[in-house]
Amino acid sequence: MFLRCWLVLVALAHITSSTDPGVQVKLTQKGLEYGRQIGMEKIQQKLNTVCIPDISGSKRVSPIGKVKYSLTNMQMVSVALPQSSVDLVSDVGVRLNIAGASLSMRGNWRVKYLRVIKDSGSFTLSVNGLTITTSIAIARDATGRPEVNSVNCAASVSSVRVKFNGGASWLYNLFSKYIEKALRSSLERKMCPLVADAVSDLNPQLKTLNVIAKVDEFAEIEYSMVSAPPVSSSAISFNLKGEFYNIGKHQEPPFSPVAFSLPPQNDNMLYIGISAFTSNSAGFVYNTAGALSLYITDDMIPSVSPFRLSTRTFGTFIPEVAKLYPNLMIKLLVKNDKTPNIILNNNNATVQTTATVTAYAIQSNGTLSPLFVLNMDASVSANVSVHGMKLAGKVTLNQMTLSLQTSYVGDFQVRSLNSILSMVLRWVVIPKLNVKFAEGYPLPALGKMQLVNTQLRVLKDHILIGTDVQFAG
Repeated sequence: MFLRCWLVLVALAHITSSTDPGVQVKLTQKGLEYGRQIGMEKIQQKLNTVCIPDISGSKRVSPIGKVKYSLTNMQMVSVALPQSSVDLVSDVGVRLNIAGASLSMRGNWRVKYLRVIKDSGSFTLSVNGLTITTSIAIARDATGRPEVNSVNCAASVSSVRVKFNGGASWLYNLFSKYIEKALRSSLERKMCPLVADAVSDLNPQLKTLNVIAKVDEFAEIEYSMVSAPPVSSSAISFNLKGEFYNIGKHQEPPFSPVAFSLPPQNDNMLYIGISAFTSNSAGFVYNTAGALSLYITDDMIPSVSPFRLSTRTFGTFIPEVAKLYPNLMIKLLVKNDKTPNIILNNNNATVQTTATVTAYAIQSNGTLSPLFVLNMDASVSANVSVHGMKLAGKVTLNQMTLSLQTSYVGDFQVRSLNSILSMVLRWVVIPKLNVKFAEGYPLPALGKMQLVNTQLRVLKDHILIGTDVQFAG
């Protein structure tokens, strides 16, 4: 539970193999500060659980002689943490500083002296000037998820004051300095193991990183670490694989990610850069899976359209079609020839695709008779947005060009079919694509992470998401 919010953010900045990443995430000082504010409450809760073991011993006190004593049942009453800070440490991670902390405890005392005299009472313990400094290192575990641990911890207490009440409390006060020294030493020994345990308690939360995130029945995306995180004085950058794969089959595409850099912005808590490689790997996956093909029939064409998928309509432009196959309906198969290419430039995302369009006449017995095969080059513009914890999009047709690959109905002017095919793309293919794109795909996330105040820009070779973060629960 300790430092969950800001350490979870930091862990995102250590998601990390030596290839260029498809996705980069940058955690800024603002993100650390947000986590500090919430995390200090968690630290206070942890300190409230501090248990000081019973202390017993003997001390020679003049003129009484040997006094046997014990301090038992010590319980925390209050914790105050007025000063704290988190800083980035190059090549390490995060340094946590807590200063000026104070604790108040209570317990029971008991003494025996002059062999037969016994007495008991209560005491209060005031601890001031508690300082804890630790560095939190973040590594990559065997699954590609982040793992944190506390290193180089130091704790000190500037003053301890004990007030004994009841019974022979005057006797304790004779050697209170000795008792205070023992209690200070015990408290100082407790602090760093407590911090280490608290940091380790975070690791189960870090296991929630969606290293493999399912997109749909065809695809999943991998967000495992690919390199160690560079740490600067203003941000931690981390590199994720950011690559789509066919579910259950990790086949690498015939292209590799290209190095890119996030702009030097620090206004938001978190910046996520998604490269064109990530989107292009999605195109490769869906094309390999055969998902980029679509049969189109007349019932998919809006009723208001003057064009119908029939040999009568097509016969207007290709007379041989109506002559060979009179009064039949037509089925089209639009199928990608190769992986679509996503191009990202400033404020512009474009998808270029090469496909074939095969037209069939549907015989009365259901047999498909091929009419022609066209080559189609199309370009669409993409509007990209963030919805919840997903990146979604919507495309519109820019342009389309057709050329004849094969004809089974003689020569004809391909240009005459531009209107029909453009209508088919705008009214059938593009809407179906947009339904799919609206579903989006998961962004890298930990636990119940939510994005707020999110802004998105399309830049050269990558999409930049600047966002603040909240953690629910």
